[in-house]
Amino acid sequence: KCSIRIPADTDQRTCLICGDRATGLHYGIISCEGCKGFFKRSICNKRVYRCNRDKNCEMSRKQRNRCQYCRLLKCLQMGMNRKAIREDGMPGGRNKSIGPVQITEEEIERIMSGQEFKEEVPEHTWGNNGDSDHSSPSNGASEGNQPSPASTLSSNRSAEMNGYTAALRDQYINTSMSTHYHLLPHLFSYAAQSGLLTPQPRSLYPQSHPLVLQLVAAEDLAPLTTPMLIEDGYKVTQVELFALLCRLADELLFRQISWIKKLPFFCELSIEDYTCLLSSTWQELILLSCLTIYSAQIFGDLADVTAKYTPSDEELQGFSEDGMEVMERLIYLYRKFNQLKISNEEYACMKAINFLNQDIRGLSNVSQLEQLNKRYWYVCQDYIEYKYPHQPKRFPEIMMCLPEIRYIAGKLVNVPLEQLPLLFKAVLHSCKSSLTSYRTGPAPCLTASSGN
Repeated sequence: KCSIRIPADTDQRTCLICGDRATGLHYGIISCEGCKGFFKRSICNKRVYRCNRDKNCEMSRKQRNRCQYCRLLKCLQMGMNRKAIREDGMPGGRNKSIGPVQITEEEIERIMSGQEFKEEVPEHTWGNNGDSDHSSPSNGASEGNQPSPASTLSSNRSAEMNGYTAALRDQYINTSMSTHYHLLPHLFSYAAQSGLLTPQPRSLYPQSHPLVLQLVAAEDLAPLTTPMLIEDGYKVTQVELFALLCRLADELLFRQISWIKKLPFFCELSIEDYTCLLSSTWQELILLSCLTIYSAQIFGDLADVTAKYTPSDEELQGFSEDGMEVMERLIYLYRKFNQLKISNEEYACMKAINFLNQDIRGLSNVSQLEQLNKRYWYVCQDYIEYKYPHQPKRFPEIMMCLPEIRYIAGKLVNVPLEQLPLLFKAVLHSCKSSLTSYRTGPAPCLTASSGN
């Protein structure tokens, strides 16, 4: 076996997947750092994607993040070698001299559909979303604009979940859990796949309602107090808008700290664990609150302020690819939340589930966190299926928003601070106009100019 050298000719130093500048030979083919990392995450985390078009989406530097399915498909078709990835996920391949491989269409289909990963169910199948170091304890939805289940549900598990058998009741009385619990994150399409009759109205489990009420009581649902009123005709500068965003972030973070102290399970964890959880999830919590309980102010008052800010040509030209991706994903998420019309009860459950992430590094009481996460997972499922008996997909759709929020929060870290005013202006303007178009006609194609 011999290694493949990249020709010195600049025209040939392009990624075979997206055409971006190649940085070397990665997993057998010439590719860029972005596609190298994407392929590694996809294979290591056993991700399953879905294409919303015809499985033939354009792959370019600007378009590559818009369809993860087609990006992974092209990686495999061009010969990226999944067996060259180290099993421990650490940097460096198993054999750097391994060249491109040719696999059959059947093998590609097995990888794309998740069949190849189906028999390898780890102890925890939470899966890592995006570039975040932390996996999702409450869902196994895959990365992409519309996450898809990573496994197919068998009929007996479907009946068990839909019928709320021992697994749910055992959780409330703190006895042993069903052995199927570790498969829960992948059961997002159980209602559609099970073939069961339309769910009939049923009673709520006695323990669910008080637990949900306790979570709602811990929330500060009062309007934000940070002033967001600007006189007509006033031109907001980049510095002024950035300062306003910082004040808003301060208030929102302070509310999260107060929320922790009011949680019904506050005494069940150590202060050290709460500090670790908050430091790892505060961006996700703030983002979730801005898209739900504070959305009227954020997409109303704050949007009015950002509308009075005019970015310079230099700012527009320097807008990063990470910023573009964050904007496009936030538009999708904003639409989704508007479509679902998340209630305060649902928001409170989502927030608790997202916060109780037992996979965050540095925690001392992981087993207790896992039990708390299970408790509120089942409470949320029980409440939603009781409240919305004729919307069997509502619970999985809501849960699939959490990995998207985590991915976006992870991407926000990569956006330079000086680009945040432009990012917020683009997001708030685009979300408003996108929602209007979404309600009145076909969903618009997201382009680089949508935030200008």
